[in-house]
Amino acid sequence: MRHLLSMADLKPAEIEKIFAISEDLKSKYEAGLREPILPGRVLALIFEKPSLRTRVSFESAMINLGGNSLFLGDDTGWGANRESLADFGRVLSQYVDVLVVRSHDHKTVEELRNYCTRPVINGLTDYEHPCQVLADLYTLKECVGRLRGHTLAYVGDGNNVARSLALGCGKLGVKFHMATPSGYRFDAAFEKLLRDDVPDLEITVTDDPAEAVAEATAIYTDVWTSMGQEQETAQRKRDFAAYQINEALLAKAPAGAYFMHCLPAHRGEEVTSAVIDGPQSIVVQQAGNRMHVQKGILAWLLSRAG
Repeated sequence: MRHLLSMADLKPAEIEKIFAISEDLKSKYEAGLREPILPGRVLALIFEKPSLRTRVSFESAMINLGGNSLFLGDDTGWGANRESLADFGRVLSQYVDVLVVRSHDHKTVEELRNYCTRPVINGLTDYEHPCQVLADLYTLKECVGRLRGHTLAYVGDGNNVARSLALGCGKLGVKFHMATPSGYRFDAAFEKLLRDDVPDLEITVTDDPAEAVAEATAIYTDVWTSMGQEQETAQRKRDFAAYQINEALLAKAPAGAYFMHCLPAHRGEEVTSAVIDGPQSIVVQQAGNRMHVQKGILAWLLSRAG
């Protein structure tokens, strides 16, 4: 039984396989064909956090593939201490074929995985966001072709998206340049994971955004304050004031460098409207590819689950 909780769960060849399935299904979708390759399959979405892209893209993906989805809220007892995760996971596995879990604590999805007999997908935790990053790297691949040798510059907080990006870049031969204040960098445990899982990753960490973007094929940012960190908003705005992606910083990157963001964006904070709405922005393409790549993930996982 395979699960997808972290980019560390995937080998490079498996990512390429997911991308190949995604490309095939996307081309058929754009030609007007919703190929029903998962008839009768049921997807359960279990969310502790609000969502637009993750929820709607997964639901649409499963429907396009001939299956159906169930959005499970507090009324099922999820997160309400109504019953143990063990009982919840074992029983739910009798009813559905795959679970997408969006949770605060990464340990929650790890524990649930231990009790489920169906694939569990991390739809976002405070630690990682692998589905987002698979769509991001797929989108960049659509723009540049072969990914190996390109440079992705990430400017902002060393958060869940940044962690997944670093792992994904390491697996696909993309250089990862990160600009972040010293207090917001990866912790020692994650740095060890990078060394162990992607030892060939070419990574540069700096506190200078201009240095990070100087050789970038694409510049990526995320909100400075993630869900659950609202009490830190004022301090983070001060700490990241020099890390905004604006026209002046974009001009320090190679001509034509793409702008990427996982959304939702806080316009006027981490990015200006001129950049996110500008000709170098591929954020809408990224968001659209969430559905197509998640089709690839679902098809890949469920073909392995039998």
